[in-house]
Amino acid sequence: MIELEGLTKRYGDKLAVDNLTFTVRPGTVTGFLGPNGAGKSTTMRMILGLDHPTAGSVRIDGRRYQELKDPLTYIGALLDAKAVHGGRSAYNHLLCLAQSNGIPARRVDEVLDIVGLTPVARKKAKNFSLGMSQRLGIAAALLGDPRILMFDEPVNGLDPEGIQWIRSLMKSLAAQGRTVFVSSHLMSEMALTADHLVVIGQGRLLADMSMADFIAQNSQCRVRIRTPERERMLDVLHTAGITAVEKDGGLLEVEGSRAERIGELAAEHRIVLHELSSQQSSLEEAFMQLTAGSVEYHAHTGQAQQTGGTGPAVVPAQPVAADTKKES
Repeated sequence: MIELEGLTKRYGDKLAVDNLTFTVRPGTVTGFLGPNGAGKSTTMRMILGLDHPTAGSVRIDGRRYQELKDPLTYIGALLDAKAVHGGRSAYNHLLCLAQSNGIPARRVDEVLDIVGLTPVARKKAKNFSLGMSQRLGIAAALLGDPRILMFDEPVNGLDPEGIQWIRSLMKSLAAQGRTVFVSSHLMSEMALTADHLVVIGQGRLLADMSMADFIAQNSQCRVRIRTPERERMLDVLHTAGITAVEKDGGLLEVEGSRAERIGELAAEHRIVLHELSSQQSSLEEAFMQLTAGSVEYHAHTGQAQQTGGTGPAVVPAQPVAADTKKES
């Protein structure tokens, strides 16, 4: 479990993290979302003791990171895939981490196999692609068989097979009762992976709830209608005080009214329906709705403008080919 209480970080006049309080609980994949500059990376660095908070505290299973003996056996993290000594092989990089945390050397071979890097274990890390570096970072996070895993943009550089694998990995870790905390800008992938969401904007907490509740609370219900009697349907809806928007392909779309009500109106007026379906907003749409007022950097045509302030029973990856310039 990761517990944040009033966590605040200020860099001069810049308030990067503003009084964050939330808990990342075991047994679920918790997604950490926010626009660029929201304070996600700073928050993760403070969890690991890499940055010191201006105020507030972080507890990892009840203790500060600095108080953990052999911290890799408590929490494993991937923050920067390229934060590796380029002259070391993948094996030696992991071996150094293992020796510094009292982890048996045999564990190095186990995690290399889990992430699919066994064929390139003796290759120097400086020749690794971004996707292979991601796999190495994930191996380092798994090295101590920790109860808590934290990943920042874990799918960067991975091919479709690798993305599917890391998704399955995170779900399997959570299913074992581990705490999994993952930050990503890929909304489509987060929608397939996370069960719970923590959303921040300009350093402040915006949401801390389940995926389903987040989408429901930050989007409007839409009903899609397809009928060969479109004009009659429009008249009936208008008379009932319901506004429909005409879409391509003969579709009608209604917001703020339930499909049951529209179906009853159609039946009452004997209107044939070919389709009547409720449409749920995507995670991306709900996220954009919630964070619209917290986006710090807005892109415009030709310019950018700043507007404000034993090892885990996991899914093995397919082995990486010996050609270190390509991601498998």
